[in-house]
Amino acid sequence: MKIVIVGGVAGGATAAARIRRLDEKAEILVFERTGYISYANCGLPYYIGDVIQKKADLTLQTPESFWKRFRITMKVQHEVLAIHPEKKSVSVRNLATGETFEEGYDKLVLSPGAKAVVPQLPGVNSKKIFTLRTVEDTFAIKDFVTEHKPRSAVMVGGGFIGVELAENLRQLGLEVTIVQRPTQLLSPFDADMASFIHNQMRKNGIKLALGATVTGFQENAEGISVLLKDGNTVHGDLVVLAIGVTPETSLAKEAGLALGLKDSILVNDRMETSIKDIYAVGDAVQVKHAVTGEDSLIALAGPANKQGRIVADNICGGDSRYLGSQGSSVIKLFDMTAATTGINEKQARKAGLSVDRVILSPMSHAGYYPGGKIMTMKVVFEKESYRLLGAQIVGYDGVDKRIDVLATAIHAGMKATDLKDLDLAYAPPYSSAKDPVNMAGFIIDNISKGSKQWHLSDLEGLLQNKAVTLLDTRTPKEFSQGHIEGFTNIPVDELRERISEIPVEKPVYVICQSGLRSYIATRILEGYGYEAYNFAGGYRFYEAVVQDKVLSEAAFPCGMDK
Repeated sequence: MKIVIVGGVAGGATAAARIRRLDEKAEILVFERTGYISYANCGLPYYIGDVIQKKADLTLQTPESFWKRFRITMKVQHEVLAIHPEKKSVSVRNLATGETFEEGYDKLVLSPGAKAVVPQLPGVNSKKIFTLRTVEDTFAIKDFVTEHKPRSAVMVGGGFIGVELAENLRQLGLEVTIVQRPTQLLSPFDADMASFIHNQMRKNGIKLALGATVTGFQENAEGISVLLKDGNTVHGDLVVLAIGVTPETSLAKEAGLALGLKDSILVNDRMETSIKDIYAVGDAVQVKHAVTGEDSLIALAGPANKQGRIVADNICGGDSRYLGSQGSSVIKLFDMTAATTGINEKQARKAGLSVDRVILSPMSHAGYYPGGKIMTMKVVFEKESYRLLGAQIVGYDGVDKRIDVLATAIHAGMKATDLKDLDLAYAPPYSSAKDPVNMAGFIIDNISKGSKQWHLSDLEGLLQNKAVTLLDTRTPKEFSQGHIEGFTNIPVDELRERISEIPVEKPVYVICQSGLRSYIATRILEGYGYEAYNFAGGYRFYEAVVQDKVLSEAAFPCGMDK
């Protein structure tokens, strides 16, 4: 059996190695257009930032190492020009020599990946404008930084790659501005959770121009100007376009394969395309979202690796199925970590789901053990059924392990209330006896049993409603350092003695710093016959969102000119 694979990296290289492990006699041939067959795509920003210092560390395998260990023929700098399904062959050009030839196959695997989006705007072809998708892109940016020693950079786009590269350039000492049309960074997060991300980026000196539309670029002796629709200009010594990616599927389209979203390749759960004996994997394929069941494009290395393994199993006579992509992601933001899995609140509502959410701020480990740090968690679930839909966490220590627990719970089909029952490892340096994931489960379980909460979106209406009582249960010192106008301050420990100050006929909306003391206050109030609601997230959460809103609505970030 002869297998031809178009494209390496996560999907294609994984498929090739797995096929060899299953079939020692198969002839396996991989064509890769770039000069690198298997590289750490997610590590590229960190090479630019000198975190990864050796070029060799980016290349996980070479054609030579693949041949030596697996007897797989890897042809780099070979571009597949066309697929001929009727002949079961592909046309290939050797980019080094210009030679063109035809190669037959019994099974064909397409792993062409995705390409960076480059908007057709005036000035976009400047040599001071870069994209970051391949190893070659990485070296081009690194060489420019080394040779020209730029003092400033503009990132157009605030997705994962854009934010990671912004951090790395900033740590090299550059002034960095992120410009993008959406009003928040990192779209898998809800806007309220993105507030913590924005504040962290600003804290570390990165300027944000959110909600700004780029209309063109002007190169000059001082660098390059990014022109905005509102007449403002952002200057930098270099610009990196990180707007996103689009599936690279011209081959599939010309060969007559069925296509889906943004011309992605349609596959079934065996990763088979619409044409017999042709499979496809990775960023170029349309998948089902594991939570909503909707058609999706999810460009992540983890799903691509799994799909490569599934294709190999099926080519070699097995019956492996891809269960869908959940979109679990994590990102380093200087000393902060942000992570997400499943769908966020905005996506859930767009999908027509009836949803609720809890927001909490637990410590990363036991409070009595030194060094604990607060994280902010948002867990989204379906009303009535309490089906777990997604989670977002922003914090410092232990974020990654909590998001992985929640990702596993979603994959297993657990209810949000089941989180309280998880038996998770505990020792004071690592967690609390009631782990943050358990705490989320406790809060949701309380809601399922009648506890009431209110959200930041309710605040404006509450401030105008004379028929409610607004209560802040923090200490007077905390209250004096910042509070929401219209709230009365009665510390939770004084509430029973001062209960007569609160009209019993009015619903009481309670807030504290994190949500714990206000929850205790609602239980006290309910014990005295009041209708009480606890604020999800606490004043700390409110303050972060409001601070971000104020800064985002500022006239012009530093570095922008009329």
